[in-house]
Order: sequence, then C-alpha cells, then structure tokens
Amino acid sequence: MKIRAAVLRQSPVIPPFAISRPLSIEELDLDPPGREEVLVRIGAAGLCHSDLSVINGDRPRPMPMALGHEASGVVEAVGPGVHDLVPGDHVVMSFVPSCGHCLACAEGRPALCVPGAEANGRGVLLSGERRLICDEVPVNHHLGVSGFATHAVISRHSAIKIDRDLPLAEAALFGCAVLTGVGAVVNTCKIQAGQSVAVVGLGGVGLAAVLGALASGAERVIAVDLAAEKLEVALKLGATDVFLAGDVDVIEKIREATGGGVDHALEMAGSTRAFDLAYRITRRGGTTATAGLANPVSQFTIPAVSVVAEERRVLGSYLGGCVPARDIPRFIALYRRGKLPVDRLLSSTGPLEEINEAFDLLHEGKVIRHVITFD
Repeated sequence: MKIRAAVLRQSPVIPPFAISRPLSIEELDLDPPGREEVLVRIGAAGLCHSDLSVINGDRPRPMPMALGHEASGVVEAVGPGVHDLVPGDHVVMSFVPSCGHCLACAEGRPALCVPGAEANGRGVLLSGERRLICDEVPVNHHLGVSGFATHAVISRHSAIKIDRDLPLAEAALFGCAVLTGVGAVVNTCKIQAGQSVAVVGLGGVGLAAVLGALASGAERVIAVDLAAEKLEVALKLGATDVFLAGDVDVIEKIREATGGGVDHALEMAGSTRAFDLAYRITRRGGTTATAGLANPVSQFTIPAVSVVAEERRVLGSYLGGCVPARDIPRFIALYRRGKLPVDRLLSSTGPLEEINEAFDLLHEGKVIRHVITFD
C-alpha cells in the first residue's frame, strides 16, 4: 500500500530545520505485515529528543530512515501468528520490541532485549525485515515504529493494546515520555513515599518523572533546568522547589535546601554536565539515575571513593526499566484516576507537513511535547 512518511536521508542536519528541511514527506510503499506483525493506522506521534538526536547526529542510525518512535494508532490488519489483536484495536507502541526468549526478557527486563536492540540498531523490525520501500530501495525503520507516517507495520511485540476511548494524542505520550520518565521513578529508583527527589532536565521525559515522583508520594520534588519557563511548568505540575541549572551556586543551594542532598536525583537531559550536577546533589547513601541519552562519545567521571565511602548508587534507566505490557495499562489507570495528569505535557498538535517547524520548537525548548496528528 501507499503511505506518506517523514523520511530522514542524511545526518547530521543543523537547525533551523524550517530552512534545512531534514525531513521530507514522501510517498512510500508499505508491504503487508509478515508473521507476528501488525499493520497500524497511525493516530498520533510525539516529537521526542530521541528523534532529534538522530537528526543532529548524536545517535547515528542507518539512512534513509522513516523517523518517529512515540506513537499510537488503530490496528488495520494482522499477520500470521497474531491471535490477540484484531482490526479496530487501539494500541500504543513500545520502541523496544521484546523477543520474550533472551536472557534479559527471561529476567523480566524486556527493555534490554538483545534481539530487539540489534534490530533497532540495524533499522529493521524484530523479524529482521524492512517493510518500507521507496523506488524499490528499502527504507529503515526507526526503533521498530517509524511513527511519523500515516501507517506503519510493526512487530506484534511492539504493540500494547489500550482502551478505545483514550484519545490517541494522549495515548501516544505513554509510548516514550511516560514509560521513560515515570518508569525511571517507580522501576529504576523505586522511590518511596516521604523521600526527596530531584529531576535535572525538564523535557517531556523529565516532567513525566516529576509527575511520577509526585504520584509515588515523594515529599520533596525538586525541578532543575536551564530554562526558567520549564521551571514554571514544573511548579504548575506540583514540584515543591525549582532551581536554575545555570546558577553558579545551584549545587550548594540545593544541598543546603535539602540538608545535604536528595535521596534520588534523576538526570533527564542527556548531558554529562547535567549528570555531574545530579550526582553532586545526591546525598550520602542516595541514588543517582540517568535516562538521558548523551552522545555516544560523551564520558563522565565520578570520584571513585565516594561510591564506596558514601555508599552511592549510580543507575542507568532505559525505557524506564518498564515491562510495557504491564506498565502502560498501570500508568493509564493512574492517569484516569487523576494521579498522573500526563495530558498536561501535551503542548501542541499539528499536521505531518509541519514536522520540520515543530522540531525547531523542540530544539529551542518552546514545547514539552508536540504531537503530530492524523485525521
């Protein structure tokens, strides 16, 4: 079938993207779903810094590639071997397909699925196939989703069934921002009621972590960012304290305000400077976690003695350490009960044709989550 998709043909591309036009809206051929695959009509797809990092070259990927990984939609057809989804079902997509058989999957850690990671790195589906074609040349899939398109073929193991009455523009946020941000709070850090939490970096994932910390009963939720506008958003969401990351005395101020540092500090900016800040505001015996994807060549250093003498924990969090089939329904249930108002992260919506301009807004920090919607 013929579809329209946003295709990236070279990287890096520099902003402003409204001028450099990294993404072209192209007509592609989409092959039907193969075994254990699903054809989805995309309803909504969110713009994320993980997409931006492919455009700017921080995350090298095979080209050409149809971008987009945070998406929701409606099943239109299923391939052989798919018995638990039918046309008309609504789904949210996980950007890590899980095989269910490797050691990581067997340990209940599907975010670390080895075949899933290998497929994502190669730009193919979990089956090893590419279903996107342009002029008889295969086009690579982005993280098994390629959601900036009218339709997508994805692995059944990338699709999480949701209730049909949840608006698709809101549902899309659960595929990355909520999974990664809230998951880092509840799965990676296992934050408990009464503890103190700092979130460094207030994009969609960071602000989702703020919401997750509040929902977990954290007594102190501290938001840190370079942009004063983001701090205002965090306060409106319920953060108890905000600090400008650019303040030369910010570390001392946070440590003083918290009596020596926070129980948990989460770095969500994908920056080694942000990680250093997060580590230095963590108390003795505390946890510093990062879910920010820095450039692969970036390095950070920590005082080795502090890890031992202060019993510090440093953790990485990918996909929020989530089991998507378990956690997406849980997070949606919290949202419906008013405990996790992720709809407040949705800054704006727009058509596929304006995607380059929308990435300028994301790059400039003018939106939390902009979502591409399809009629």
